[in-house]
Amino acid sequence: MTDRLITHLRHVDLAVPDHARQLEFYTGHWGLKAEHSDSGVTFLAAEGSPEQYVVRLRQADEKRIDLIAFGAADAADVDTLALRLAGDGVQMVTEPAALDTPGGGYGFRFFDNDGRCIEISSDVDVRAHRRIEERESIPVRLSHVVVNSPDPEGTKAFYEKYLSFALSDTLMHPRMGNMMWFMRCNDWHHSFAIARGPHASLHHASFEMRGIDEYMRGTGRLLRAGVEKIWGPGRHKAGNNTFSYFLDPHGNTIEYTTELERLDEDTWHPSMHDFSDPEVSDQWGTANAMDEFVARKSFNDPDKGLFVAPPV
Repeated sequence: MTDRLITHLRHVDLAVPDHARQLEFYTGHWGLKAEHSDSGVTFLAAEGSPEQYVVRLRQADEKRIDLIAFGAADAADVDTLALRLAGDGVQMVTEPAALDTPGGGYGFRFFDNDGRCIEISSDVDVRAHRRIEERESIPVRLSHVVVNSPDPEGTKAFYEKYLSFALSDTLMHPRMGNMMWFMRCNDWHHSFAIARGPHASLHHASFEMRGIDEYMRGTGRLLRAGVEKIWGPGRHKAGNNTFSYFLDPHGNTIEYTTELERLDEDTWHPSMHDFSDPEVSDQWGTANAMDEFVARKSFNDPDKGLFVAPPV
C-alpha cells in the first residue's frame, strides 16, 4: 500500500503486580534477556532481534497492557501519522518528540478506539543481535500481538483507517459469526490480530523461534518446567504457523511459533476460514481440542489500563 507508514511491530509492554516473578519467568523460562532495568521497569530483548526490546515489564498495583509499539521508517512518517490521528480527533497521549527509552528515537503515543495506548516511533538505535543457532530454543523476535475487543469490527476499521493495516484472513464460526481478524503492516501474514472478546484485553503475544526443532524444544522445556500449557503444539491454517500457548505467572497467554507465512501482497486475497473445521485451528491434529475452557483462558482479565496513560 502506498500510504502505509507503519513498518513493523516493535514491542509489547506489560504492567504486573509481581515484577520479580514475571521477570524470572521471562528470563529463566521463556528465553528473553534483560538488557536494561530501572526502579521496577525492565526491558527484555530477544537475542535474534535488532529491536532494543520486545517486552517491557513494569511493577504496578494492577495488571494491564501499558502499550503496544510499532515502527515507522522516519520522523516525517511519524509526524504524518500523528497529524492524521490528531486531525481526526483521536485522543493523543504524547505529541511527537524524542524518546527516552532504550535506543532513543522519535515517536508519539495515542489511544486506539478501545483505549489501548499505542506508540509509533522511528530512528531507534538498532540493538547488537546475533543469529540464533541450531537447537537453541529461545525467541528470535516478537512475531505478533493479538488483542481481545468487545467491538472487533470497530477496532479493525480503526487500524485500517489510521495505520493502513491490511486484512490477511478472517476466522469465522457458523454459530458465532466472525471471530478473529488477522492484520498485517508488512509481508508477514499478521503482526497484529483482533479477536472478538467480552472485554478489551491481551489475547496473546507470540514469539518466533528459529525453526520447527527449536520450537518443539522450547515447548518441551516449558512442559518439563511445569509451565501451564493452554493449547498446542499444532499448526494453524491461517498464517500456516505453528503454535504452543502457555500462561505467564500473571495469566497472560504467550505463544511460541515459527514459519509464519510471508505473503506476496500484490496478489494476496483474504480468505474466510471456518473455525468449526478442525484443520483450520490445527492442520496437524496434534493439539488438544479448542473448547470453551481453552478459549476462556485467552479472554484474560479486563484491561485496567484503558484510556489511562502508563506513567513511563
